[in-house]
Amino acid sequence: MAMVAATVFVLPIGGVQAVPVLNDPAVLAAGIGVGITSSVIPYVCDQLAMARLSRATYALMVALLPATATVTGLVVLRQVPTAAELAGVGLVIAGVAVHRGER
Repeated sequence: MAMVAATVFVLPIGGVQAVPVLNDPAVLAAGIGVGITSSVIPYVCDQLAMARLSRATYALMVALLPATATVTGLVVLRQVPTAAELAGVGLVIAGVAVHRGER
């Protein structure tokens, strides 16, 4: 539903600008590749993980996403996080680590 809503709102704005590149197969393939790798694959992996992992394990994995993104940003993009950003990542992980779920 989110993709449909995004299409409805973005198509009138960006559709006209996208028409010239629709004739270029390389650009069109790159756009499709970005769409699949940034949306479809992560969504499917997320659904598969939810189906197979316990709630606590899945919550921990999701809580580690900000840390993973921080490390990726640091290594790949050389984005150095501020102390406040590092504290936020630590608090998210700590919150999940100390949470005692329903038994």
